[in-house]
Amino acid sequence: MNDRHVALVRAFFEALARRDLAVMERCYHPDVSFGDPVFQEIEGRDRVMAMWRLRLGVRDGLHADFGDVAADEHTGTARWTARYAFGRTGRRVVDEIDSLFRFEDDLIVRHHDDYDFRRWSKMALGKPAGVLFGWTPMFRKTIRDRAHQALDEAS
Repeated sequence: MNDRHVALVRAFFEALARRDLAVMERCYHPDVSFGDPVFQEIEGRDRVMAMWRLRLGVRDGLHADFGDVAADEHTGTARWTARYAFGRTGRRVVDEIDSLFRFEDDLIVRHHDDYDFRRWSKMALGKPAGVLFGWTPMFRKTIRDRAHQALDEAS
């Protein structure tokens, strides 16, 4: 167990819950990379923070709760819940997310979030669209392309 890295991950999620982008940014290494089922891979602190600005700016905001933080000298994990309204439909989404971290210079240099994309699509789109299309590669590509377009416009 590395107490410094546990505290760093906790500080990141506490800042996320408060929507404090400045503190979140200070937790990241300048060369941070971020990945998840939608954005896949984003490189660099400026671009990763632009993604967080987008996520925190959704309709009624992103609300986050976290727990199960663990870390050693090189890696860490956490589990968190994101609650928000999906912008295109206004439908409520509750994502259960597993985060993986890698540390360098006592900062987060790699942040990867994983969640069930099919479950997300059912909540975001509703039935039957989410059930019928949420698992298809074409639907995933459409969601990813829209997310990256919004990120490009925000960066």
